[in-house]
Amino acid sequence: MAILLGCDHISLDYPTKRVMRDVTLGVYEGDRIGIVGRNGDGKSTLLSLLAGSIEPDDGRVTHRRGIAVGLLGQRDALADDDTVHHAVVGDIPEFEWASSARIREILSGLIADVPWEGKVGELSGGQRRRVDLARLLIGTYDALLLDEPTNHLDMSTINWLARHLKERWQQGQGALLMVTHDRWFLDEVCTTMWEVHDARVDPFEGGYSAYILQRVERDRLAQVAEERRRNMARKELAWLSRGAQARSTKPKFRVEAARELIADVPPLRNELELKRLAVARLGKQVIDVVDVTAGYGDNPAEAVLDDVTWLIGAGDRFGLLGENGAGKSTLLEVIQGKLAPLAGRVRIGKTVRFGVLSQQLHELDPLMGETIREVLKGYKRSYVVDGKETSPEKLLERLGFAPEQLWSRIGDLSGGQRRRLQLLLTLLGEPNVLILDEPGNDLDTDMLAIVEDLLDGWPGTLILVTHDRYLMERVADQQFAVIDGHLRHVPGGVDQYLELIAKGSDRDSNAGGREMAMQGASEPDPENASASALRKDGLSNAERQRLRKEAASLERKLETQQRRAEDLRQAMGDIDPTDYLALEEQQRLIDEAAAAIDELETSWLEVTDRLEG
Repeated sequence: MAILLGCDHISLDYPTKRVMRDVTLGVYEGDRIGIVGRNGDGKSTLLSLLAGSIEPDDGRVTHRRGIAVGLLGQRDALADDDTVHHAVVGDIPEFEWASSARIREILSGLIADVPWEGKVGELSGGQRRRVDLARLLIGTYDALLLDEPTNHLDMSTINWLARHLKERWQQGQGALLMVTHDRWFLDEVCTTMWEVHDARVDPFEGGYSAYILQRVERDRLAQVAEERRRNMARKELAWLSRGAQARSTKPKFRVEAARELIADVPPLRNELELKRLAVARLGKQVIDVVDVTAGYGDNPAEAVLDDVTWLIGAGDRFGLLGENGAGKSTLLEVIQGKLAPLAGRVRIGKTVRFGVLSQQLHELDPLMGETIREVLKGYKRSYVVDGKETSPEKLLERLGFAPEQLWSRIGDLSGGQRRRLQLLLTLLGEPNVLILDEPGNDLDTDMLAIVEDLLDGWPGTLILVTHDRYLMERVADQQFAVIDGHLRHVPGGVDQYLELIAKGSDRDSNAGGREMAMQGASEPDPENASASALRKDGLSNAERQRLRKEAASLERKLETQQRRAEDLRQAMGDIDPTDYLALEEQQRLIDEAAAAIDELETSWLEVTDRLEG
């Protein structure tokens, strides 16, 4: 394979830190490289060096003659006064870009809802990011260097971007390098990983999952080597003390298969114990949202949410999916009692104590002049975590803060440090219902794993909103989605949600849909839209209401059967292993519960399919 770009023995120092030391790398045709590492270790700097945006102190960066390199930075260079039209396609004549199927597909996938002649300065952060991505992707580059491309994107757009990058070049052509904390995205797109650490770069074959397995094995071998060195030192000391007869054979080690690396790792969460603790803290009633219609005006016809029912119990760990603007934030305000519904009712248990981690971290604004140590003085001196007593300082160390950083002022912390600190302060408030809105923002992959580990032992009800697919599936046990103002359970997780979104897009497209915003689509006629909706499923309002109640009833029965099956499996471990009759009877009960679950799931799918038309 031909090399496209690379670096030869480069070094770079900042006034307070060595960023790169004698690093040599090559990027070849067909490479799809994900770059990971701790915040501040030089991932973005490495992209800038390879792009030629900054010069190394020593060594050189090389590009193949005539190569075109495109760079997406974390911050765009778009002009606020520019139109979206000009920011994306520049001075290219309309007949040229409009006649390109490739460009039309990019514009449709990224900015179909963005005003084509609107000003860049009037866009939201997410819209602005998509405009910058569209600007880059319509170019014909040999190599793309992307720094956090998924920031501010919703899950369906991230899914589209992954598909586009995988299909952008033919196999063995082009090159892609990207820095991202989105681990699903890394696994989906990348075939090689670079880990930046301690002023060096280590390559790993495969995507993020393969990288983690290799890193675990690397750390194990390093631990083995260190143990061998210590054993040899002890033997040398014994030889000096007692003579050569003290020598013994060296221990033998072998590399096990990847599954053996994790064979002795316990389950992520003890769900039954966490549920028991949550019920003890919360009681049986937590939050009941029943037949709620809600919005920010007085007219139900303009409501954001329509006829939403969501029963949230003690110890539930729910993920909330939805496109930007779908109504997730509205639903979060409803369940906290901050927004009164236009119809329906919301019941919040008397013992509920909310803890909320918001996207903007406004909770830290009054504390900017204080040090971390001063802030922690306002909390208890000890907490019980994972059954062990610990201090806030120790928990902060667990979240990646060094002891000397306790004297840092809040205003001097990075975005990732502030997010970790606010997460800790939220937990120290001892809530029993935790709402996390994009908790993974500004965190690197290692720190995300630490946050996930901390949340695994948290005993309470958890509601997570994130566009990070890996984080969603890792932390939440069940997912719900806000689609067209309605809330629906998606037992198939993110894959089922994306299928539903795609089906909705296909229906819009087949019905004539809405034209791209830049082409000035007219508003759909409400009467025609209503008639069309009626033709799609042929259901009356009464029938739809009956089916919704039936679906909710089936969901409750399904949850009951799943809990029963789990209890039966747990009880299996308490039976005397020599009592074959008891074991056989217990297995029969487990099989019956599994069959009941299958039957309920089939019935639920049939009902929801009728509702979806």
